[in-house]
Amino acid sequence: MGQTARVSALLWIAAVSLAAWLWLLLCQGRFWRTDVRLPPHRDPDDWPSVCVVVPARDEAAVLPSSLPSLLTQEYPGRAEVFLVDDGSADGTGELARELAGRHGGLPLTVDSPGEPPAGWTGKLWAVRHGISLARARDPEYLLLTDADIAHAPDSLRHLVAAARTGGFDVVSQMARLRVDSVWERLVVPAFVYFFAQLYPFRRIGRRGARTAAAAGGCVLLRAETAERARIPDAIRHAVIDDVALARAVKGGGGHIWLGLAERVDSVRPYPRLQDLWRMVSRSAYAQLRHNPLLLAGTVAGLGLVYLVPPVALVVGAATGGTAAAVTGALAWLVMTGTYVPMLRYYRQPLWLAPLLPFTAFLYLLMTVDSAVQHYRGRGAAWKGRTYTRPDAVPDEG
Repeated sequence: MGQTARVSALLWIAAVSLAAWLWLLLCQGRFWRTDVRLPPHRDPDDWPSVCVVVPARDEAAVLPSSLPSLLTQEYPGRAEVFLVDDGSADGTGELARELAGRHGGLPLTVDSPGEPPAGWTGKLWAVRHGISLARARDPEYLLLTDADIAHAPDSLRHLVAAARTGGFDVVSQMARLRVDSVWERLVVPAFVYFFAQLYPFRRIGRRGARTAAAAGGCVLLRAETAERARIPDAIRHAVIDDVALARAVKGGGGHIWLGLAERVDSVRPYPRLQDLWRMVSRSAYAQLRHNPLLLAGTVAGLGLVYLVPPVALVVGAATGGTAAAVTGALAWLVMTGTYVPMLRYYRQPLWLAPLLPFTAFLYLLMTVDSAVQHYRGRGAAWKGRTYTRPDAVPDEG
């Protein structure tokens, strides 16, 4: 009797998991598709001026692979680069000047804003300083890009043409992250897959839709829109600044486009699990607004959606619960099938697709660890700085 009840409970839980996967497959904006690339565009009659703002803190290791790609952009209009050295201790600013002297290309300004005041993240304080410097040039567009992002020579040209053609206030591309090590191959494609599941790209680009997100490594932003939305002042304490920027723009009626990149790549390596763990856990609890109830719901949701299918298959098969095993297998099959396009985008072997439950379990642990570190006073820490939760920051009037 007891075993029958347990098998019946497992069947019901597996059925709920399968129903969740069918809903995700059919109703979540086709998040699993990877064909959302820069929309069709044409060259404008007159190329607008662009200022590129690059916040950088201790980036000497990656700068030689990224900064020259910005300086040598083949852009028909006026463009220049502002690298803001955010208190680096590794000679980032000096290296940037040396690279500019060696490679030439677009004009480069290197400056530093000093330490951020209370209520500001270091990156956004650097972005604010860079935008202030750029405004003296009166650009039509700002390209906000990270110091570890390398751009193809025609990247800026295509971004601007797409923004002009589509009338977008923001055009953002999710850079293709590095996938060289074993852990990168296991974790990185899943990171982008989970992001797209939370923020389906097709919904973001739809006028009137509430979904808003951007990818901080590559954000082309209309300068007028930035001023109207008070970027970055309005989001000065945001740890997940790209999503906060998109929400601020969309909240003001702006039109946003986000998709996967073809000409933009991250050169930052994450060779070890602990490197990837740190990348995810530093902001995971901030994504949940430091809310214990949201944390509990997220852990339960990850367990139901990603862990139940393989457990139902194995346990059901071992205990004679054929219906539970079949239901779990179907849910796992849908999960695996929706992950395949992302693996193809990252040019990874498809046998990694059935391992998604294991990767999801790692993300569950990273999320819990993010909360633990937060309550120990070490949450949202990055490059020597720890940020307070937004509601602990006094508002500046």
